[in-house]
Amino acid sequence: MSSDFEGYEQDFAVLTAEITGKIARVPRLPPEEKKQLVASVEKQLEEAKELLEQMDLEVREIPPQSRGMYSNRMRSYKQEMGKLEKDFRAHLLDNTERLERSSRRLEAGYQIAVETEQIGQEMLENLSHDREKIQRARDRLRETDANLGKSSRVLTGMLRSSAFHAIQLMENLLFMYFTRKQRKIYVLCDNAVVGKALEFEHVL
Repeated sequence: MSSDFEGYEQDFAVLTAEITGKIARVPRLPPEEKKQLVASVEKQLEEAKELLEQMDLEVREIPPQSRGMYSNRMRSYKQEMGKLEKDFRAHLLDNTERLERSSRRLEAGYQIAVETEQIGQEMLENLSHDREKIQRARDRLRETDANLGKSSRVLTGMLRSSAFHAIQLMENLLFMYFTRKQRKIYVLCDNAVVGKALEFEHVL
C-alpha cells in the first residue's frame, strides 16, 4: 500500500515541478504560445488533483497507527497544490491586467492620433481660408493701384489743361492791358499835338 502511495508521490512531485516551471514562463511568451501553455498547465493541474485524490484514498486504507505520517504529508501536498493554483491565477490575472493596460494605451494612442489628425485638418482648412483671404486682398490692392493710376492720369491731364487755360488767360489779360495802355498813349500824343498846333496858330 505504501509503495503505491510513494509512486503517486513521485508522479505528483514531477508534475508539480513541471507546472511551476510553466507558470514562470507564462508572462514571457507571445500571445499564441501563452494560450497553448496556459491550456497545458490547466490540464496538468487537473492531473495533479487526481493524483491527490488517489493518494488520499491510499491514506484512508492505511492502518490508523501508521496513517498519521501519511496524513501530514497529504496536508503538505494539498497546501502545495493550493499554492500552485493561486500562483497560476495570479499570473493569469497579471497577464490580463497587462493586456488591458496595453489595450488602454493603444486606445489612448489611437485617440490622440485621431485628435491630431482632426487638428491638422482644421489647420489646413484655416490655412486654405487664410490663403483665399490674402489672395482676395492682393486682388483688391491691384485693383486699387490700377484705379489710383487712372485717377492720377486724369488729375495730371486736368492740371495740365487748367495750367494751359490759365496761361492763355494771363496772355489775354496782358494783351488787353497793354492794348489799353497804348491807346491812352496815342490819345495823349494826339492831344499834345493838337495843343501845340493851337499855340502855333495863336502866335501867328
